[in-house]
Amino acid sequence: MMDFAYFIPITLFICIVMAIKVIIDGKVRKRIAETNPSEDLVKAMLIAEEQSRRLSALKWGLVLTIVGVAFGLISALHLSPDNPGSYGLLIGAAGVGMLAYHVLANRKP
Repeated sequence: MMDFAYFIPITLFICIVMAIKVIIDGKVRKRIAETNPSEDLVKAMLIAEEQSRRLSALKWGLVLTIVGVAFGLISALHLSPDNPGSYGLLIGAAGVGMLAYHVLANRKP
């Protein structure tokens, strides 16, 4: 049986990392704004950030969907949580999701 008490420090670590990322991104934006950048540079940065946000949503949507399908397969195949095949199926599904993201993100429009 899994001890859920381990999730508390893991979640805390993730929250701290995300807070640091937000603070650093804010400082970088402030410094860029202080240098009076050209309008083209600001537009390019905003477009790049929007593209990155969309691609991030695509990546995690693909990975989580395929991992969900893997959990369904584990249930349908009656694999136990301790079975190495269960781990292999989940890790393989996450890898397939990342490869699918790479193919979709790098295709030519």
